[in-house]
Amino acid sequence: MNGGASAPIVGYVSDKIQGHHRERQAIVYIRQSTVQQLERHQESTRLQYALVDRAFQFGWPRAGITVIDDDLGRSGTSIEGRPGFQRLVAEVGLGHVGLVLGVEMSRLARSCRDWHQLLEICGLFDTLIADADGVYDPGNHNDRLLLGLKGTMSEAELHILKARMLEGRRAKARRGELGKTVPMGYVRRLSGEVVFDPDEQAQAVIRLVFDLFERFKTAGKVMHYLIDHDIRLPVRAKGGLTKGELEWHRVNRVSLLNLFRNPIYAGAYVYGMRTIDRKRQKPGRPGTGRKSNRSDQAEVLILDRLPAYISWEQYQRNQAQLRSNQAANVGPVRAGAALLSGLLICGRCGLRMHAQYTNNGHDARYVCDRMAVDYGEMICQSVKAAPVDNLIGQLILEALAPAALEASLTVAADLEAERTAIDRQWHHRLERAAFEVARARRQYDAVEPENRLVARTLERQWEEALTEHARIEADLARYRQRQPQALTPDEINMIRDLASNLPAVWEAGRQDERQTIVRLLLERVLVEVIDDTEQVRCQSHWHGGQITSHNLIRPVRYLRQLSTYQALTARAAELHGAGKSCTEIASTLNSEGWRPAKRRDTFTASMVHHLLLKTGTIAVKYHRSRNPVKRNADEWTIGELAAHLGVPKPTLYAWIQRGRLRSRTVPAHGSPPIILIQADEATIAMLQEIRATPPPWRRLPAPITTTPNHPQTETES
Repeated sequence: MNGGASAPIVGYVSDKIQGHHRERQAIVYIRQSTVQQLERHQESTRLQYALVDRAFQFGWPRAGITVIDDDLGRSGTSIEGRPGFQRLVAEVGLGHVGLVLGVEMSRLARSCRDWHQLLEICGLFDTLIADADGVYDPGNHNDRLLLGLKGTMSEAELHILKARMLEGRRAKARRGELGKTVPMGYVRRLSGEVVFDPDEQAQAVIRLVFDLFERFKTAGKVMHYLIDHDIRLPVRAKGGLTKGELEWHRVNRVSLLNLFRNPIYAGAYVYGMRTIDRKRQKPGRPGTGRKSNRSDQAEVLILDRLPAYISWEQYQRNQAQLRSNQAANVGPVRAGAALLSGLLICGRCGLRMHAQYTNNGHDARYVCDRMAVDYGEMICQSVKAAPVDNLIGQLILEALAPAALEASLTVAADLEAERTAIDRQWHHRLERAAFEVARARRQYDAVEPENRLVARTLERQWEEALTEHARIEADLARYRQRQPQALTPDEINMIRDLASNLPAVWEAGRQDERQTIVRLLLERVLVEVIDDTEQVRCQSHWHGGQITSHNLIRPVRYLRQLSTYQALTARAAELHGAGKSCTEIASTLNSEGWRPAKRRDTFTASMVHHLLLKTGTIAVKYHRSRNPVKRNADEWTIGELAAHLGVPKPTLYAWIQRGRLRSRTVPAHGSPPIILIQADEATIAMLQEIRATPPPWRRLPAPITTTPNHPQTETES
C-alpha cells in the first residue's frame, strides 16, 4: 500500500525453472492500489515493469513475456473489479503460464482467498511464482507453506494500515475536527471553520424552507410551495471553473429530504451516521450496502458545535414527522373525504384500515382487507366513515375549545409572517438583479471604446442583466396582484370573533387542514364492529398517553343486523296481537325510539308489514285468489310470459317500453297493480325468433361465397 520500491531480484537462475516452464509464457503482473500512488510513487511502477528484464534473464524470450497492467489504480483487497488478476488466473488455469512474476506478494493479492486460489491453480498446472526474494514452486510443500505465510502477512498488513487510518479519522471526529462537505446554506473558510453562507438571500431561503416544513409537515407540500413561488435553492459549486460560486438550482424532493435530515442545520457535528450492511452490499461495488442511521445512533454526536438554523428540538420533531409520513406508518395527509385516513386501526386484527371511496369520491368507507388482499381470507370488517368521522370531529372540538381563543389570536400573525417571508425573497432577488446590472454597466464603462471586440460582449451582458431585472420586476408585480391585501383591523377582529364559534371554523376549513389537526392531537384510533351489528366500539389514543372509549351507531343493511332485532320483532308482534294496524304499529315504534337499519329515521307501514311477514307473525295473503283479475283472451302476466319464453323479466319490461308488446295495467285490491301483456300465438312466435337471434356483437361473419369469375382460394390458417 505504501508504493515504495522493493529490493531487486537476486542475480542467479533458480534450478526450479525447467525447460518445460520456458516453453510456456512468463507473465509479469503489475498493480498499484490508487491513482495517487501512480502519480507520487512512480519508482515502484518502474521497478515492476523492470521485471520483464528479469524474466529474460531467467531464460524466457522477449516474445514469450506478457505484461498484465490492467489493474493499475485498483485495490488488491478483492478479485472483484480487477480484470488483470482475473485474466492472470484464467491464463494459469488454461496451462499457458510457466512463471508468474510480481515485485512482492501484496502486488498479486491482498486477500487470502484470492491468494490461495492462485496458489492452488499454480500448483495444479505446475506454474512457478517469483518475487523479490526468489522463485517458488506452489507444488512443493515447503514453498507452499512459505507462500501462504506471505499471503497472510500481506492481508494482515492491509488490515493494520486500514485500522490505523480509520482510528485516526475517528480520533479527529471525536474532537469535531474531521472536515466534511458542508451542505447548502454553509461555507467552509480556509481556516476550516464552518460558518453561515455569507449571502443573505441564501440564508433566508434555508430558514424559509424549515418554516414551511414546520407548517406543512410534508416535504412534498414544501416543494410545491417553493415551485409555485419560483424560489430556488442556493448551492455552492463543488468544482469546475465556477468552484465556490453561488448557484441557484431548481427545487427537488431529494434535496429537500437531505436538507431536513442533515443534523448540521441544528448545529450538531455528527460522524458515523451511515454504516455498511454486508448483506446488502453488491459484489464488486464497495460503495453499495450503505444504511443510514438516526443521529442519536451515530458514532460521534456533538451538539452546539456549528452555527444552527434550527434548534435541536425542532430537528428531532422534523425527523419524527418524516418517519410518520412514511407509508408504513401513519403517512402524510391525503386528499379525500375520510378524516382518519392513516390513523384508523382495526380493533380485531390490529392492522391499519384504509379508506374506500364511492359516489365519485364523496362517500367514504373504512375497510380492513389487508388479510384478504395478501392471503385471500375474508374481509375483517368495514364501517362507514361518516359516523366515525363525526364522533372524532366532536371530540376534537371539545379538546380545542379551551385553546380556541389563543389559536385565533395567532392566525393573523402567522399570515403576516408568511407574507413578509415571501416579500423578503422577492426583495433579495430584485436586489441581486440590480447588482448584476450595476456591475455589467461598470464593466462596460471601464472598457476602451476602440476595443469593440470586448465592448460588444460587455454590452450584450449588460442588456441581458437589464432584461433579467425587468423580468423579475414584472414577476413581482404579477405576484403582488395575485396576493390578497393585508388584514385590516376589522378582519382581525372578525377572526377573533370566530373563536367563540369553533364548530363553524371547523366546518369552513379544508379537509386536509382538519386531517392535520386530528394528527396533531391523536396518535391512532381503534374501531371494532360488535358482532356485525350497528354497535361500534371506538377507542381514541391521544398524544400524551390519554385513552378515551366511545360507542357509536353505524347504518347497517338489514334489520336482522340490529342488536335490538329480537326485542324489535317481539314488540311489533305484541302490538299486532293487540289488534293494531301496520300504520299504528309504525307510529308506536317511532314514538318509543325504535330506529330502522338504514338511513331512514322512522318506520313506515310497509316496513312494519314486511317485518311481520319475515318473522311469520302474519301469513302471506294472495289477494288475487280472492279477487281474481278479469283477463281478456291471450293475456299474460309478466311472470307467466317470462317463464313461457325463458327470458328474464327485465327483458319483457324493455320490450314493452320499445313498443314490441302491448300491455295494460289493472289495479288490484290490497296489492300492487298488475301488468297484463297481450300476446297471441303469432306474437309469441315473433318473440321466440327475436330471442333466438344473437346480438350483433355475437354474430359470426357471413361466409365467403364463390363465383365463377372470382373463385375462392383455400389458404392454411
